[in-house]
Amino acid sequence: MNRQTTMATQIKKDQRMYWAGLPQASFPRSLAAFLARAVLLGAVALNTLLLPAVAAPNSPPLSTLDPAAGSRDNASASAPAESQVASVELVRLANFGQEVASPESRKLADWVVDSADNGKLPFMIIDKVQARVFMFDAQGQLRGAASALLGLAVGDHTVPGIGQRKLSSILPAERTTPAGRFVASLDRDIHGQEVLWVDYDSALSLHRVVAGQPKERRAERLATPSPLDNRISFGCINVPVKFYENVVSPSFTGTNGIVYILPETRSAREVFGSYDVQDSSRKQASARVAPVGDSSAR
Repeated sequence: MNRQTTMATQIKKDQRMYWAGLPQASFPRSLAAFLARAVLLGAVALNTLLLPAVAAPNSPPLSTLDPAAGSRDNASASAPAESQVASVELVRLANFGQEVASPESRKLADWVVDSADNGKLPFMIIDKVQARVFMFDAQGQLRGAASALLGLAVGDHTVPGIGQRKLSSILPAERTTPAGRFVASLDRDIHGQEVLWVDYDSALSLHRVVAGQPKERRAERLATPSPLDNRISFGCINVPVKFYENVVSPSFTGTNGIVYILPETRSAREVFGSYDVQDSSRKQASARVAPVGDSSAR
C-alpha cells in the first residue's frame, strides 16, 4: 500500500469518527454525505500537489532522463539532416547581366570570380572565337561588352621577338593574338595615344579601332554581327571607340587589371588551370551525401 492510499484511508477513518461524535439531528444525511465527499476530494487534491510524482516501476530517475532518447529509440527516426543532405554552399559566379556570351567565356569568368584569380583587380575576358570583349569590375560585375578585331592568323602562341620587329616584316601566319593571362595597364603608344598594354614585350595592346588600310574596312567589320570577318589585325585587339573611352579606359584608370585571352587551339584548363565552378560544386555536394542504411551492417 503506497503513501497516497494510506493517507486516504486515514482521512476516511477520521471523518467517521468526527461524524460519529456529532448529534444525529445536526445535519440531514444528504448534506452530511456531500460535505464528507467535499472534504475527501479536497484532501486528495492537496495530497497530490504535495507529494512528488510516483515513477513507474523500473523507471530511471527523472533527473537522468535523456531528452534525446526518444529520437534514438524511435525505429522510424532518421539520421540528422546534415548527414543525409549535403549542405548547399553558395558559389560565386560572374554576372553577365543580359549579355549573351559563349559557355567558354562564362566558365572562365565564373572561375576567375570563384578562385579570386584576378586578385581584387578589374578583369577582362577576350573570346577570340566569338570576337567579343567582356569587361568586369573586381567583383565580377559586367561593366560592358563589345565586338573586337583580332590577329589575322589562328593560333595561341606569340612569335619570339615579334615586339621588336617592324609591322611590314611580320608575315600573315605570324599575326596571332596569343592566349593567356596578362597583367595590363594604360599607357601611351609611340604615337602618344592611350592604349591598354596587354603584353608590352610583344607589343600586344588593346586600343580604339584604327582606320588601317581602306581595303581592310575595320570599322565595318566591327559592326557586322558575325565573328567570321573580325580577323584582320597584326595581333592587337581593336575595339569600338566608345567602348574604349566609356568602359576600358575608366576601368583601368589608376589601377592595373587582368586580361584573359581565351585560347582557340587549346583548352582553357591547359592555359589557365581553370575549372568548371558549377560542375565542381555539384560533385562536391554529391560526395558529401551520406548513404542511408543500417550502420551496423557496414
